[in-house]
Parts: sequence; C-alpha cells; structure tokens
Amino acid sequence: MKIPMPNSSSSTSPTANKRIILLSPRGFCAGVVRAIDVVKIALDLYGAPIYVRKEIVHNKHVVDELRAAGAVFVEELAEVPSGCRVIFSAHGVSPAVRTEAEERKLNVIDATCPLVTKVHLEAVRYARKGFSIALVGHSNHDEVVGTMGEAPDCTFLVERPEDVAGITFPDPTKIVYLTQTTLSLDETRDIVAALKEKYPLIQGPPAQDICYATENRQIAVKAVAPLCELLLVVGSQNSSNSRRLVEVCEKTGVPSYLVDDCTEVKPEWLVGVKTVSITAGASAPENLVEELMAFLRDEHGFTDMEEMEIKEEDVRFTLPTELHTISNLRPVSANG
Repeated sequence: MKIPMPNSSSSTSPTANKRIILLSPRGFCAGVVRAIDVVKIALDLYGAPIYVRKEIVHNKHVVDELRAAGAVFVEELAEVPSGCRVIFSAHGVSPAVRTEAEERKLNVIDATCPLVTKVHLEAVRYARKGFSIALVGHSNHDEVVGTMGEAPDCTFLVERPEDVAGITFPDPTKIVYLTQTTLSLDETRDIVAALKEKYPLIQGPPAQDICYATENRQIAVKAVAPLCELLLVVGSQNSSNSRRLVEVCEKTGVPSYLVDDCTEVKPEWLVGVKTVSITAGASAPENLVEELMAFLRDEHGFTDMEEMEIKEEDVRFTLPTELHTISNLRPVSANG
C-alpha cells in the first residue's frame, strides 16, 4: 500500500514511533527478471543440468536458489562439457567468448540484458567508423570486460575523472564515450565533464547508457535522504548498482549500508535512529526486503511503515529468441 509521505518534521517528533520508509522503485529490473526467467524456463524445458557462465545476476540468494534448482554456475566455458547447453549472464560477454562457444559446439542461450547489448552495439558501430572509445566503468566488472572485448584495440577504460589526464587518443576529433549501465549518475557526470574539457569534440551515445532502473533507484535515494537517519540497501557486495546506492546516500551525509539480508544488520547502526529507509538493488529479490522489514519491526521496534514512490516502472523485455520461439511465452517485465 502506498502511503503519502508526511513532511520531514514528523520524522523527528519525540513522540513518533520508529518508522520505515520503503522506497519505490526498488529491486528487480526488467533485465534481471528476464535473466532469471531464462534460467528457470531453460530448466523446465530441458532439465538439469543447465550451465550458466558467471553469476546470472549479481545476487547470492538468486544464484543459490537457481543452483538448488539444477543450474551449474561456471567461471569459464572450459568447465562446460562439449555439446551442452549454456546460458550467458545478464552482464554480457565478449565476441571471444561467443567464438569459443561455437568452436565447442555449445548450445547457447543469451540472457544478456538488452540495455547492455545496446552498449555493445554502440561500441561496434563507433569502432567501425574509426572512433576511439572512452568506456566509463569499473575494471574487471563482467559488463565492462564484455564491452571492451567488442573493440579492444580502440577502447580505453576510464574509471575516475583523474584518469582522463593520462589518456591520449590517436585522433582527438574522433572520440566517443560509452558507459557501464550500472554507474553512479553523479560520478559518471564528473568523468564525462573531464573528458569534454580535455576533448571538446568528444561525442556521446544517442541515448544515455546508464539504465533506467539504476537511475530511478538513485533518484529515489536522493529524495529520501533528508527524511531518514539511515539507509539500508538490500543487495550483494558484488552488485555494482547496489553499491552505487550506498555511495549516493553517503554523499548526502546520511549513513548507508549494503546488506545481503537482515542477518547482516548490525545493532549499532540502529542506535538512536528513529527513521530508517530501505531500498534494494536491481538484482535483489523482494522477499529479502520483506524479511528485513519484519526484522526491524520485531527486533528493533520499527512499527510504522510508509512507502515512498518516486516513479512507476513498467519496462518489458522479450525473452531470448532461443526460448521465446520454443516456449511461446509473453514478454517478461520487472513488475511480474
């Protein structure tokens, strides 16, 4: 139930009950729903084992659940027996991985998020036109590794604004910047500004690469920060978009912590706190949010709950061709 937000003064009233502000949107995005459904549908259609290269999404609980259902998670394709079926994770892969899968005659189901695929296609298109690519992102993240693999000879990774000074592009008139989809909006803005200052002719993608869910959840965190004394983000430590939510909140001066589930909440975080806000990264299941709310209510007296909806999401992605044709299922969405 959506409850209208009171003004900020009510959260500091000495007589007010401890309360939770639950942020919306939160949790699964359309790309994550699609990726998880791909594994579940593949298991239903073909039976176990179904191999999955890397974590299908960056969430421990999701991976454990799918593993229990028969999915076998591997780091590299060399671990998959020849001729078997393998799923590529939502973060995408490089062309070298696709080539290896073909050579080993693996039956591939591609669960790459369509928004990540968009960045890959941009990299290929600009590389063919002779552009150098400034890829804004975090080194060793699965998504960045895959994107850099599309055009390795002309792609330069930029992680921080100060990195720009040390990068020299062959032709300053033919540069484009692309970004990882799960970055902090503010951090990315600073890096792009540094690139534009040094290279005024640099171009950007036709549409922003940072995904809608990442942006919406960060906007919601900024909106709730003045109303709470603590933000808890449900998500795994290797989830980039979840970590960015913590960083966005901390920059406002409000303490924030990333927790896989309620068991990771430390009592000292809650000392003196009357209002705690909760959100979840784009790969965190809603049941973990519900368990966290119950924990705060039953163990720490946060008896009032209000939901703060910043923006409604209704994004839908179709299933991969390999499954959409066979299963004849409708498109999946983040709303179920």
